[in-house]
Amino acid sequence: MLDELDFRRQAENALEALKKHLIAREEEDEAGFEVEEQNGVLNVVFEEPAVKFVITPNTPVRQIWISALSTSFKLDWDATAGAFILPRSGEKLIPLVDRLIEENGHG
Repeated sequence: MLDELDFRRQAENALEALKKHLIAREEEDEAGFEVEEQNGVLNVVFEEPAVKFVITPNTPVRQIWISALSTSFKLDWDATAGAFILPRSGEKLIPLVDRLIEENGHG
């Protein structure tokens, strides 16, 4: 398990990369969502349907949590992949969020 400082650094890097990716998608025509950041938490806010995804680091358990589509997704750090991964599917953070956006009817 990462120590707290390493976790915070990796989580900040992962969330910053995700934010840049989502902002690029947001700028596409008809993206249908906005990205907001508050205190290290990313929110992806959709107009239609009116839904919000919340993506947040959870330092005590060293995970990134995503609340989306009435489900909680808990990603663990995978040192081999150098990324946060959803254990049950092996998906990395950005592809997982892209899939969730598409499942919400966008993309």
